[in-house]
Amino acid sequence: MTQVEKQLLLKDISARLICGVMIQHPDLFYPSKTVVEKLTSIDGESINDDGIYVEQVKPYLRPMSSMTEKERAEMGRAIQKDRIEPYGEIKNFGEDSLLLCTIKQSTNLQDWLNVHHFDYRGLIPMGLALEAPEGMYSENC
Repeated sequence: MTQVEKQLLLKDISARLICGVMIQHPDLFYPSKTVVEKLTSIDGESINDDGIYVEQVKPYLRPMSSMTEKERAEMGRAIQKDRIEPYGEIKNFGEDSLLLCTIKQSTNLQDWLNVHHFDYRGLIPMGLALEAPEGMYSENC
């Protein structure tokens, strides 16, 4: 894992700690097995007292394409909280450049996406995160 990937992953996981994020990491006693658990705190680069470090962790995130109509409406309201000017219609929730630009400018939208466990940084395609199975995050914080 490169230093940039490690920093991106640490930043992304840290932003989700308030709600807890499901992660996968190797079992310390049986390295060929993995452990899935909810993460709610990080101590430096160590994610727990057992000596698991951020580069060993893959968070489970939802792809942007899995957003429901109800969530799209909620996201639109989060966008409007930070936008002074009217904005165009966001059509493709996975790659729309207007959406990507808006995410960078909107702290309300970033918070909303973190609470709903969406992969808006593209960690899944980079292999730094796993796609969350449907229903894994049935409740938000």
